[in-house]
Amino acid sequence: MATILYPNHMEIDHGAISKIGMALEKNNIKRPLICTDKGIVEAGLYDILRRALPNDIDYFLFDETPGNPTEVAVKDALKIYKENDCDGIISIGGGSSIDLGKGVALCSTHDGSIGNWSVMNVGRDGVGACAPIIAIPTTAGTGSEVGGGSVIITEEGQKIVISSPHLLPKMAICDPDLTLDLPKYLTAATGMDAMAHCIEAYSTNAVNPPAAAIALDGLERVVTYLKRAVDDGHDKEARWHMMMAASEGAMAFSKGLGCVHSMSHAVGADPVLKAHHGTLNAILLPTVVRFNSPHIGEKVEKLKSAMGLSPDQDISDWILGYSVSIGLPRNLAALGVTEDMLLHFSEHCMTDPCHFANPVQPTVDQYMDMYREALTQ
Repeated sequence: MATILYPNHMEIDHGAISKIGMALEKNNIKRPLICTDKGIVEAGLYDILRRALPNDIDYFLFDETPGNPTEVAVKDALKIYKENDCDGIISIGGGSSIDLGKGVALCSTHDGSIGNWSVMNVGRDGVGACAPIIAIPTTAGTGSEVGGGSVIITEEGQKIVISSPHLLPKMAICDPDLTLDLPKYLTAATGMDAMAHCIEAYSTNAVNPPAAAIALDGLERVVTYLKRAVDDGHDKEARWHMMMAASEGAMAFSKGLGCVHSMSHAVGADPVLKAHHGTLNAILLPTVVRFNSPHIGEKVEKLKSAMGLSPDQDISDWILGYSVSIGLPRNLAALGVTEDMLLHFSEHCMTDPCHFANPVQPTVDQYMDMYREALTQ
């Protein structure tokens, strides 16, 4: 059985930010809350958006999105939304700002703790209508702009996944020009996030041939263009292809994700480490690919072909070398992870929805072994 859901209205091109007026009019948004973070404001990207907004739009700003969005931040933004009678959301930034905007959209029409609406509690069909969202990504990695999922850290410290067609942004404005000055490290880390999405989605057991084909196309783009984007941020061709690859990764993971994400969600929920999601995915991807390879058959060779590898090359070794070559940490120890944390992380993985989509579900002990490998690789 194949379940195929495809995507929202996308505008992808240099200068696409000019489409914001059309997006608001089409969705009858007159008083949007703009969800973003301080870095976007300081980089001048908020001003670019503000200048593109029509004169008759009353907009309000929440710029306190944390690196990993939290229920507390959602509540703070929701307060501004309600106090100003907002009727929609513009999320501009990386995946954190877009996920936070989705959290606000959900809580504007749903009462109670945000954890009540996690995939583990209500699935994809338990979430009702939400406020409309316009998503404007300023990184090329998460693909949150074309997905109906949101990852939020609850007040209890649990990193949950919410997923619903009602959280799919009404329009994604994908303007590669907004990524031209993204720092090298963030370019690398978000780009490896897109790689992880493509590889994990392709590897799942779900039957969805269009998503599988998109995953391989996105993977080829990442391998071809990510290093170019890291080496020269103003390589407009590379930036366009990475923006497309990020969106393709999210389209592909309608097939599901896997242990890279269950493991990165567990570490990312740690309030002390505050580890970046894309960086975690880059570090964990080689280990999980090695674990999954015996269980995915001919998919290994198709992944190698999309990546331009020869049949005798090892995918895991290649990914690790590529990640390090573009400036990312080699292992979890570099992020402050220690042996005594691994049991807690492994137990967290067992309740993460991505665990259940992996080609084979690891035990707690197997998660421990994978974490140990990634700790010192």
